[in-house]
Amino acid sequence: MRQAAEFYRRGDRAAAEHRCRRVLSAVPQHRDARTLLGMVLLAQARYGEAEAIFGDLTSAEPEQSLHWMNLGTARRGAGHLDAALAAYSRAAALGAASADFLFNVGLTHIDRLDFESARAVLERAAGLAPTDAEIRYSYAQSCYEARRTDEALSALDGWDALTGLTTDVVANIGSLFMNLGDAVQAEAAFQRVLSDPAAHPESILSVIGALERTNRLGEARLRLDRLTAAAGAPALGMDLLLIEAQLAEREMRYDSAGELRKQVLRDIKEPHLRHFQLFRLAKCLDAANRPEEAFEALREAHQSQVAYFARSLPALSLRDVPAMTITQYGCDVTDVASWDHSDAPTLAESPIFIVAFPRSGTTLLELTLDAHPLLKSMDEQPFLQRAAQELETPTVRYPEQLGRLSSAELDAVRAAYWERVGRKVRLGPGQRLVDKNPLNILRLPAIRRLFPHARVLLAVRHPCDVILSCYMQHFRSPDFALLCADMDTVGMGYRRTMDYWYEQLALLQPAAHELRYERFVADFDVQIREVCDFLEVPFHERVLAPAAHAQAKGFISTPSYSQVVQPVNQRAIGKWRAYERHFAGILPLLRPYLDRWDYEA
Repeated sequence: MRQAAEFYRRGDRAAAEHRCRRVLSAVPQHRDARTLLGMVLLAQARYGEAEAIFGDLTSAEPEQSLHWMNLGTARRGAGHLDAALAAYSRAAALGAASADFLFNVGLTHIDRLDFESARAVLERAAGLAPTDAEIRYSYAQSCYEARRTDEALSALDGWDALTGLTTDVVANIGSLFMNLGDAVQAEAAFQRVLSDPAAHPESILSVIGALERTNRLGEARLRLDRLTAAAGAPALGMDLLLIEAQLAEREMRYDSAGELRKQVLRDIKEPHLRHFQLFRLAKCLDAANRPEEAFEALREAHQSQVAYFARSLPALSLRDVPAMTITQYGCDVTDVASWDHSDAPTLAESPIFIVAFPRSGTTLLELTLDAHPLLKSMDEQPFLQRAAQELETPTVRYPEQLGRLSSAELDAVRAAYWERVGRKVRLGPGQRLVDKNPLNILRLPAIRRLFPHARVLLAVRHPCDVILSCYMQHFRSPDFALLCADMDTVGMGYRRTMDYWYEQLALLQPAAHELRYERFVADFDVQIREVCDFLEVPFHERVLAPAAHAQAKGFISTPSYSQVVQPVNQRAIGKWRAYERHFAGILPLLRPYLDRWDYEA
């Protein structure tokens, strides 16, 4: 037993297993040998065998919490998640409460897609072991999946000083930072991975994924080719196929990318997990001019995503399609007449707001303006949404009673808005903020009340192209993803959004400018000069090269990151024509706006 324990400590699992079995051949019920053998089997991912051993141990010694903990871990590895939680519950009842125990319970909740439960348990684990890198990473991951971005970033604060910071954990932290939109910290993590000559191939794959995500395609291809030439590359399996597919897409080898996606999908048996690849497959098929195959892939993708939400957010499955209740509440004309703007920020002190229905070309417009030395944008943020929530008080309903707010109350909301902005972007002397969040189109009352002198840019694109693009997009927000899960519902959402915008526009009369995507890309120089005139900023030559600016910027948080590094072009115009038969049911909904903007359908 002493030899077995020493070999296990050194990581020689085969030798440890051999000695455990020698002991058990002589003393079949030797508790320490059975326990250590179970641990050895867990370390080798032989979960079924480990489960049998720890099951016997819990029967023999049901009051030993350690046996129940190990049984839970074996069951989790075997995919028996509910049974794993049952074993962990028994361990907890017997007094198990260590950080390691809570960590394993949290991982089980993550595997079950119960991210809120995982977050709660892992927060306790992180409190008990605040410097443990793996626990802090898993806690941050659960916060991210539970859509608590600020908590996730806080959980990763000071990550580079944590203990147990293996290269694999650093790679995971880098990928999570990328998802959270913190490209600076992601870059620091990935540089640390690359500095390790013994980094595992899985960690290098994470770096390659980040290189693609930041539009460094040449370096990504070079590292991937080098990795695939290495002896251990075949063992990477699905992860390697996914990165190869991603780069094939960027290299416009759409048929190859599609075949790789299909190969991956053959190994994904769980229906609720298939959407992660189906949305990408649909885009490959669309780019390869195979629209009907693309549409069928999208149908299955949306069904899969709805099933995923039913598991990860069960309360969401009890609701109907998002009703967009925000569109039912507009400003009151009498209240608006009472608004006092005497203490409001000036034009120069106000943000520039870019609004639209999503997928209307806002990222191109944002990056074009961000190239101007007097303007600075930030990643898409919910800061105005939070400000709108803060405008509602126990005595003030939003948006019908905004006239009741005092100057001090408005100043406090503005200060909170700018404090959040300051965490994301630093404005230089004379610079103005560009706040691009398409769905702020539904928050014009907040814009007008907080920043009455602000300029608002409305991005307009052919409604059918917008709706097709939304239907093809893998949105992370559950509400908007469910709205876009069906062509009819996204058409309804588009109509309600635009109706609300024009109702509030007529009442509030902000300084707003409509920018038509088709004209913008066809006559770029003239259109951007008109925008500069509207914003009251001098024209600058830098705005004529948004693709070069996007390439230099590196990380772009929106799904359009791969399009905006290309020269301004008209390739996205009229894409809906290939799917025209699927629009028959919603064209009557869209007709008022097709006519308003003189679009053909």
